[in-house]
Amino acid sequence: MRILLIEPFYGGSHAAWAQGYQQHSTHEVEILGLPGKNWKWRMQGAAVTLARRYLELLQQGRQYDLLLVSDMLDLATFAGLIRKTADSGSRLPIALYFHENQLTYPLSPNEKSNPAGRNRQFGLINFTSALAADICLFNSDFHRRNFLAALAPFLQRFPDYQGTDEISAIEKKSEVLHLGLDLKRLLTSKPEILPVTVTPARPPLILWNHRWEYDKNPTEFFLMLQSLMADEIDFEVAILGEQSAVSPDLFLSNRELLGPRLIHFGFVESFSEYAAWLWRADLLPVTSHHDFFGISVIEAVYCNCYPLLPRRLAYPEHFPGEINDKFFYSDHLDLLKKIECHLENITETRQSCPGRLVAGYDWAQMAPVYDARLVNI
Repeated sequence: MRILLIEPFYGGSHAAWAQGYQQHSTHEVEILGLPGKNWKWRMQGAAVTLARRYLELLQQGRQYDLLLVSDMLDLATFAGLIRKTADSGSRLPIALYFHENQLTYPLSPNEKSNPAGRNRQFGLINFTSALAADICLFNSDFHRRNFLAALAPFLQRFPDYQGTDEISAIEKKSEVLHLGLDLKRLLTSKPEILPVTVTPARPPLILWNHRWEYDKNPTEFFLMLQSLMADEIDFEVAILGEQSAVSPDLFLSNRELLGPRLIHFGFVESFSEYAAWLWRADLLPVTSHHDFFGISVIEAVYCNCYPLLPRRLAYPEHFPGEINDKFFYSDHLDLLKKIECHLENITETRQSCPGRLVAGYDWAQMAPVYDARLVNI
């Protein structure tokens, strides 16, 4: 089968997902994308450019059996534009993949301070794209439920002809197709850049490997570290992840406060070095307000970093069953209690090896799932 994967925001995790499927699929997957920047403009205007390029591919003799497009595409506009040509292949089935959505993404500090809140246009693009697609695929069941529950309140904010009667049609064609990840790359990228010896003498290492953004809730993370310091518990910290202009003061002030406990601070350009830190880390306490899937969590756990997760968002999907209840906490006090217990019994924690529980997200297992599902579409 010949699949054209259309990605207006071809960068970061979106590009990694597209490339991963292309490399591991048994189908012929071609990628049509634009650089991963200016996300608002990509959602608003990319459909015009990508429709023109798609028609050019058809004029060159390219033929496809399925279009797989991401949520960053204004699919209704794209579909309308490719119907300008009789031989456009506009009747091809179109699968829409939701990495995120703009109805339920947490408001930024700037949006919270704005009386108008978030620009509704982006949520409306997600809605009309879902209507235009033949099937809507979500990277987690939490994301699917989250999006569908938000549609009615969102549409009811408009003055009339709100379209709420269309929600049931979207729900019927919505399914879950978890992300595929190149987890095995973490195995082959385990260099000797950093010492990865595990000895009782080495202090436990706490990891942050998320974006430095408001939705990852760094405030609670640093409050937890401050409480551990006040209790004079021995530990070290590695702060990784992409930096942003949203909360640098919070990170910088805690950098000074943590002092010698902080053994790494800042983004690492080398994937090998990033992988080495994941393999070295012992504990991953996650405080995020938002995660539609949680790539950074899965990567760390795959490297046998023990997770402590809030019992919400997409995290329970990754560790179903009562046997893995130990990975979750109920509130901040529960998080403190559990991380202190692990820090005091770090040898036992280091022997737990939870990586096997998320190994199924590797493309070696996920690509056949994608292939079979897309053939059925």
